[in-house]
Amino acid sequence: MNYTLNQLRVFLKVTETKNITRASEELNMTQPAVSIQLKNFQDQFEIPLIEVIKKRIYITDFGREIAESVQRILGELNEIKYKALAHNGFLSGKLKLSVVSTGKYIIPYFIADFLKQNAGVELVLDVSNRTKVIESLAKNETDFALVSLKPENLKLNTIKLFENKLYLVGNSEYGGNGKKSSGFWESNPIIFREDGSATRMMMEQYFSEKGIDLKRRLELTSNEAVKQAVIAGIGCSIMPLIGLKNEVDKKQIQILNFKDLPIVTNWELVWLEEKKLSPVTSAFVRFLQIEKERIIREHFDWYLNY
Repeated sequence: MNYTLNQLRVFLKVTETKNITRASEELNMTQPAVSIQLKNFQDQFEIPLIEVIKKRIYITDFGREIAESVQRILGELNEIKYKALAHNGFLSGKLKLSVVSTGKYIIPYFIADFLKQNAGVELVLDVSNRTKVIESLAKNETDFALVSLKPENLKLNTIKLFENKLYLVGNSEYGGNGKKSSGFWESNPIIFREDGSATRMMMEQYFSEKGIDLKRRLELTSNEAVKQAVIAGIGCSIMPLIGLKNEVDKKQIQILNFKDLPIVTNWELVWLEEKKLSPVTSAFVRFLQIEKERIIREHFDWYLNY
């Protein structure tokens, strides 16, 4: 058997995406090139690694075992590269972050300067809903998670960044910034995020604590979808202010005053208490501890004024 590194990378990417087109795009290769490398790798085994049924790719049990081995091999090769860079005085390695969907408005500002200062660091950033982020954290598949509502079942180390403020918002049809009455909830559709979203959890807790029985409620599967629905006048929602700057500035969305709002939690970067930090992750923690106040002042001054 004579495997090439290219064959290993192609095979692993195909097992991850289960799609030749997506694999070719992520590898920056043509589809025929990916197919050829995959075939050459498969030809070295008597047992099928993948099966194609009605144009869909399925990974065989044997294929999954080989994919796990390939992942370890490529990981070790990356470690060799990182050690070579470290020997020459460069901080190097992977920084893996898992971020809740609204966190995409925050995290780039807290990692940009760190990456500029450390060219040998490779960023792996996954943006998902809270359930998947917490699952990734619990399985130690990520170094850090950015959350606005910490899980209670995990022992975590934490760096608090700043407050997460959730306001009642609607479009211009809701008229002015006057105080809304309790009858507002009965006469207006309220838009929720999907199950697993921290925003939804906080909304449901708020309505439960206030004894509010909503008559009309809708559910959408992303913060962006909720935002567009609010702009279109489909309903109003309780949303994190951090993702609304442009829409508020353009007066597409307005903050509606209501008793006991906003809901306030904290944006926090968390990691497992028992996790052994690598040189890269340790450096990132030190960077945030030193630089976070400056970053907040430079990029989130508008937010702190609300």
